[in-house]
Amino acid sequence: MNAGTIVRVAARGDGVTADGRYAALAAPGDILNPNGSVAPGPRHQAPPCRHFPGCGGCQLQHLDDAAYAQFVIDRIAGALAAHDLETDIRTPVVSPPRTRRRATLHAEAKGGRVIIGFAGQSSHAIVDMHECHILAPELFAAVAPLRTLLAQLGMKRRADIQMTLCDQGVDLLVGARAEGLAAAEAIIAFCQDNNIARFAIDDGLGPETRWEPDPVTVTLGGVPVPFPHGAFLQATADGESTLVAAVRDAVRPATTVADLFAGLGIFALSLEGKVYAAEAARDAILSLKSAAGRAGRQVFADHRDLYRRPLTIQELDRFDAIVLDPPRAGARDQAAALAVARTPVIAYVSCNPSSFARDALALCDGGYRLDWIQPVGQFRWSTHVELAARFSR
Repeated sequence: MNAGTIVRVAARGDGVTADGRYAALAAPGDILNPNGSVAPGPRHQAPPCRHFPGCGGCQLQHLDDAAYAQFVIDRIAGALAAHDLETDIRTPVVSPPRTRRRATLHAEAKGGRVIIGFAGQSSHAIVDMHECHILAPELFAAVAPLRTLLAQLGMKRRADIQMTLCDQGVDLLVGARAEGLAAAEAIIAFCQDNNIARFAIDDGLGPETRWEPDPVTVTLGGVPVPFPHGAFLQATADGESTLVAAVRDAVRPATTVADLFAGLGIFALSLEGKVYAAEAARDAILSLKSAAGRAGRQVFADHRDLYRRPLTIQELDRFDAIVLDPPRAGARDQAAALAVARTPVIAYVSCNPSSFARDALALCDGGYRLDWIQPVGQFRWSTHVELAARFSR
């Protein structure tokens, strides 16, 4: 093999040669020439979007599907290897283009106009979005009209825009000011013309709803759940269904399950039997509680900060299975308690292979076996990798 051949893509997206050199925007099979240029190989594709690589929404559009799927596997395998762990890593499920149903964009007034888009790579500069190959069409369709609206509102400072595709349509939370009758009329006209389910303004004092003809919900496990402003939702519908299927596979046939870091209830509402659901975000756990109650689901929703107050060993031993879905920091303290508990099965969902591998080591040192990992690529063409894993005693 040529020493300059790219053999893998590192965690941050750079290609790595056989002799350990790094090259930006390189795919496996490319050749890094002595002058620093890259000769494309068979796994290198033409990026579909005109904004790549400047836009920070994607880092890996130059990889074909096979190379990107391998990157997802390598990202997880590398994190495990750092802790001397290995297991069966299943075939990744990668979300198709134009299926992202939530995103945070940025907006600012510049040169007499409003620009909206993702921040650039390693930059705070906004790349004005005129096409997007990851956002769901419903979200992208709102971008151009939103530019006009923000100009009408006279925005003067940079704003964040949280976009989520809910059951009723597009939910928007905009970090801007909108005062007076003219602003109210402009918002209403924008919402009516663009199928907006809810429009809220946050000027620094919290969200204020300006438009919501019908209560906004997201359906999880067949149950419509009230959707709080800016709440977390899995990035794509097929990513969600893959994670749910993996968790159900991991905990079956448990009839008493604890869902920790439960959020709005993606797993709690998809599991059979009795479910204890713990979540620190008050608005999320209240939404889950009300939705489960209306649907007659056996879910006990508990407002509990698992970083400050993880379940004790005695509490953990009451359950047939535990579902963990922590933030990127992982669940160090909860994993430490689980390592000495007797819970038969753990389903661990992670958005950070590094913190997952750290917690996996603690569980394995405590007597668990890491049975398998299901990789999920919801954030297509990014370096962000998710997974679901099964641990058993």
